[in-house]
Amino acid sequence: MTMEDRIVERLTTVFAPLALEVVNESHLHHGHANSPGSGQSHFRVHVVSARFTGLGRLERHRLVNEALAEELSAGIHALAVKAEPPTR
Repeated sequence: MTMEDRIVERLTTVFAPLALEVVNESHLHHGHANSPGSGQSHFRVHVVSARFTGLGRLERHRLVNEALAEELSAGIHALAVKAEPPTR
């Protein structure tokens, strides 16, 4: 299972998102300092979930980071997060 697959599976399980986009941006960082060169290290996620309703941006980001703690410790070098509640 790729890291991208792990991220999708974990965020789907934890947040039951109405929308989820996970983009692997590792190729944009190939050869940069501190990049592990694995092709599975830099990601951008956009998740829309009712779990984020009433929470501030920082709280939403913390929840995503907590949900992905194992993946973050297993080789993710950078994670850009956009976590939003559903709009009406």
